[in-house]
Amino acid sequence: MFTNNYTFAGHVVEINSIFSEVHQYCAEYRSQKPPVFSVTTDQNDISYERERSYKEDIAEGRPHIEYSDSYLEELAVYRKIAEKAPDWDTLLFHGSVIAVDGQGFLFTAKSGTGKSTHTRLWREVFGERAVMVNDDKPLLTVADGSVIAHGTPYNGKHSLGCNISVPLKGLCILTRGADNSIVSISKQDAYPMLIQQVYRPSDPVQMHKTLLLVDKLAEFTSLYKLKCNMEKDAAITAFNGMKG
Repeated sequence: MFTNNYTFAGHVVEINSIFSEVHQYCAEYRSQKPPVFSVTTDQNDISYERERSYKEDIAEGRPHIEYSDSYLEELAVYRKIAEKAPDWDTLLFHGSVIAVDGQGFLFTAKSGTGKSTHTRLWREVFGERAVMVNDDKPLLTVADGSVIAHGTPYNGKHSLGCNISVPLKGLCILTRGADNSIVSISKQDAYPMLIQQVYRPSDPVQMHKTLLLVDKLAEFTSLYKLKCNMEKDAAITAFNGMKG
């Protein structure tokens, strides 16, 4: 068993794992402070992730990949953290967060739409002003009338992100289009995508807390819908529409 402490969304978590890889993966987030929560994985957790991965591949028509036990344990660790996170007014959200001048902008969409490609355009347009926070599964703390986006080690296949936290200026649902345009949308318009993209805990109590936090997320941050092509002007259109 391998053990160490790490900070996620401002909370120190003790991770007890079978394999050492998860500790290498989370090394940038290591903490010397005492934990407020402990995660322990076993072979049953790994088996659960393998079965879940297989079912998702079948459902989405993808070729199945047989992942290693150590990789599946990394997923199991984050799932256990995500199950606990609503107790910290925090959600795991599927999207790409980029910060410009210290303010965060979150893009979410159906898989394959081009979230990562779009935030790459932001980095090309804004240069050193732009910093990737998390390119896949950021944590969002929703409290005190604001939303804070946190970097985590779970930042996508290209490992784009860093150990920072930024206030979220806007949340944008991204769609493809020949021309670039952005509009504000209502909570009601955004809600189906928010529910689809948030991590939904298996525990009913935690799921109830999650739904309340999604309501607050839609209330505390500005919501947009972007139609875009994958040219640099799309980043300029999105930024100008969201910066307020």
